[in-house]
Amino acid sequence: MKIVLQKLIASAGVCSRHQAEKYIASGRVKLNGKTAKLGDRADENDAVLVDKKPLRFTKTHTYIKLYKPAGVVSTTRSFPSERNVLDFVKLHKPLAIVGRLDKESEGLVILTDDGDLAYKLTHPKFKVTKVYVVTLTHDLGANREEIKQKVKEVSESFARGVEIGLGDGRVKVERFKHLRGRTFEIVLAEGKKRQIRRMFRAVGCHVGMLKRVRIANVTVAGVSRGRWKYLSKEEIHKLKAL
Repeated sequence: MKIVLQKLIASAGVCSRHQAEKYIASGRVKLNGKTAKLGDRADENDAVLVDKKPLRFTKTHTYIKLYKPAGVVSTTRSFPSERNVLDFVKLHKPLAIVGRLDKESEGLVILTDDGDLAYKLTHPKFKVTKVYVVTLTHDLGANREEIKQKVKEVSESFARGVEIGLGDGRVKVERFKHLRGRTFEIVLAEGKKRQIRRMFRAVGCHVGMLKRVRIANVTVAGVSRGRWKYLSKEEIHKLKAL
């Protein structure tokens, strides 16, 4: 059965469905010798080229969790002067990056060639939760009472919504928890670019360390910086059951 072209491309593991739409719109996809357009439908019997490379389908998919170190970019684009999360995994197959992090941040990303799952984990409408541990560069007060009051103010602001600018409007967090000193746990169900850093900046704070520790049911526990593991059958099953 023929399906929309962007879903077919995602199912081949080239990229997410959203990214495939961008590829089609920018003329980077050919369908049976002609430049494809949004709305085209196809199946595995059609000749589909993405950036002049044919789609290859596999019956088994790859699911990986990787601990991205700070200073490494998380993008499928290649920059000669930058180290990329995909450089840590030499599997010679296209993998989508689920849960991209900015260069300064560290922690969990998921790599997979299962386009449908990548779509469900990244599209805002599914509201998949992501958990972060954030440490500020500074104390929130000179004494316990000042710190307690500032934490209360930040917590209320983050629950009410903070205007972060650049057209992204007012954003909220799912959960805000003060762990200790200048360290917090933040839970997001959807995220704008550098959202947590921008939210703290909006309330007069500056983030030093930002680490993602969980995406849905998958945690970074047991994986050291720059290392990766295949997801367990249980982790994969729970992701697909979301």
